[in-house]
Amino acid sequence: MSANTSPAYTNRLIHEKSPYLLQHAHNPVDWYPWGSEAFEVAQQEDKIILVSIGYATCHWCHVMERESFEDPDLAQYLNTHFVPIKVDREERPDVDKIYMDALHTLNQQGGWPLNMFLTPEGEPFTGGTYFPPDNRYGRGSFRGVLETLVQIWENERDRIYQASGTITAHLRQQGNITSNAEVDFDWGAEAAAVNYYKQAFDNEYGGFALQSQNKFPPSMGLMLLLRDYHRSGDKVSLHMVEFTLHKMRYGGIYDQLGGGLSRYSTDYEWLVPHFEKMLYDNALFVWALIETYQVTQTPFYQEAAEDVLTYIERDMLSKEGAFYSAEDADSEGEEGKFYLWDEEEFMEVLGTEVGTHAAAYWGVTRHGNFENNTTILHSTHPLETVAEKLGIPSQTLSQNIQQARQQLMSVRAQRIRPLCDDKILTSWNGLMISAFARAARVFNNAHYEAIAINAAKFILERLVNSQGRLLRRYRDGEASFLGYLSDYAQLAIACLDLYEQNYDVFWYQTAQGLLEDVNQLFHHEHGPYYDTGIDAEKLLTRNMEGYDGVEPSGNSAAALAFLKLDAYGAAGSYYEDAKRILNGFEQHLKRAGVSFSAMHWALHWTLSSPKQVVIVGERGDADTEALLAVVRQGFHPNTVTAFVPQSNPHPVTEVIPVTQNRIAVDGKATAYVCQNMTCQLPVHTPDALQEQLTDTPEFEA
Repeated sequence: MSANTSPAYTNRLIHEKSPYLLQHAHNPVDWYPWGSEAFEVAQQEDKIILVSIGYATCHWCHVMERESFEDPDLAQYLNTHFVPIKVDREERPDVDKIYMDALHTLNQQGGWPLNMFLTPEGEPFTGGTYFPPDNRYGRGSFRGVLETLVQIWENERDRIYQASGTITAHLRQQGNITSNAEVDFDWGAEAAAVNYYKQAFDNEYGGFALQSQNKFPPSMGLMLLLRDYHRSGDKVSLHMVEFTLHKMRYGGIYDQLGGGLSRYSTDYEWLVPHFEKMLYDNALFVWALIETYQVTQTPFYQEAAEDVLTYIERDMLSKEGAFYSAEDADSEGEEGKFYLWDEEEFMEVLGTEVGTHAAAYWGVTRHGNFENNTTILHSTHPLETVAEKLGIPSQTLSQNIQQARQQLMSVRAQRIRPLCDDKILTSWNGLMISAFARAARVFNNAHYEAIAINAAKFILERLVNSQGRLLRRYRDGEASFLGYLSDYAQLAIACLDLYEQNYDVFWYQTAQGLLEDVNQLFHHEHGPYYDTGIDAEKLLTRNMEGYDGVEPSGNSAAALAFLKLDAYGAAGSYYEDAKRILNGFEQHLKRAGVSFSAMHWALHWTLSSPKQVVIVGERGDADTEALLAVVRQGFHPNTVTAFVPQSNPHPVTEVIPVTQNRIAVDGKATAYVCQNMTCQLPVHTPDALQEQLTDTPEFEA
């Protein structure tokens, strides 16, 4: 910074909207955003391209920026010999996918920052993740890597083109997936995935040790295990779910004061998190908590889900009503500083009695459990056990913990908050809209419904262009980037969740329209769906993703949405569309099911006999609400529910085929349970409805 505080450097990224790109707008590196200009310059000037990919809340992206991209000498070398491009992976998952696959082709472990080197034609030939400024961590320095590549480019260019040709050919072959119409699925695929989870289960701390030093929230896998329990009654599956959710909720990975889950834990104990909070992690965590509540009816899971939603509403909800993307791990340049406490400050805030009790509960000690004698709040023992050890009633400790939480939150609010990545992403909003809609449905909470509706309306009004095309990202008044398969499919799921909350046919029709667009934009006649539309930028490959990484893949979400529409009786080839997806990923589902856990939800659906429940009555009437509560609060993963207003049935019966000819028998609130195109006798009481749902087999013996 110069004396007048204006930046010493400003590059092209200053005109972008992405918080990540704007973070690099004052680097001395002459960054280009992704686009044709950079590739044209590379070809004209005969230079290697560096594509550096990350996201705004990425800790090691910040580290590499400070160490390398803010170094004027290194920047000068980079600008002289390379064309540098910065990409926000959350805005452009298609670009990130291609070059992450390229890194994997080089037998390297993926992660961010992702730094790939390309020929001027855009073909990758080498790369890596984080590069240090000097030789350390067993890695060569970034400057050394650059100098080596320049030497090879100038003297042995054939080596580069040979490598890029091999990698590109592999990527194109890998991206071409076709479906086998003769696939024969059975429950063996699900059983194999469940068995793998059993083998990897951490009996001491919960979660799964999947060959990594880090533990990521396994929410999608937990929901697969709940489906296995629903089908098989295997109590081990339910135990793994409950034990893991408890350990996560009380671990350091969860913000014990403000709520919300961090991206991952750096240890097996869920103690030391990577402090960034991602919208998708918290949405999926709420999904898993709600489903576990439906299975067990245990209040803990409702309370935990509501705690996450309180955090989201308070800290991650935009003024316009949509959800922000993430919160950074760093504050004031230090990872986790916002969340840490030393014993002296902790006791000063709370006083002796409350402080002593809260310290015992959250593990606060003089030496701490993190850097510089600070403590990450966590609880390793149940409240009742801590109260007994302290010699006080459990109720007293509970009250003191609540008081401590409020006092500490008040003090923490005065600290400098981590950066909030305030861009709004369609698929991630879809996940959180579903979380609020499901919580509204299961917990009978109209406030949650209002939040979900406002967010959905924002997406449908502000993230759609003049041609009706769904867009990916909104920030600072601008919507941009053509929506991907995941955006369409996840928003369709959210709309179906909203329909099953308030039974407004608008949401059903919107979901159907989105899936019709999926078949227009992303369709592949002989395989799963493409991630990018037919109108998208032509990249090195056009991928079909099925891997459920940090969120359900577009194909996984689409498969489940298609199956739900088919169960409602919607006209179209929705069932065949879903089967084409599953068949295309047959080997992955059978051999690597834990990496395709969300797609397994759809496979579970196809192997079961889904049910349709239609309830006719008037909202607000006690008899009607009692019938609705049976299907709304219970765990029915292979069931769709429709509601017909007795006094005004036509809007619904004209739109949703399964509701046709459903009437209130004898003028009473009436429930119909249908399966395999056959309906049971209509019933009027919750007990009779529960009996029909329970006694009708969903699975072949």
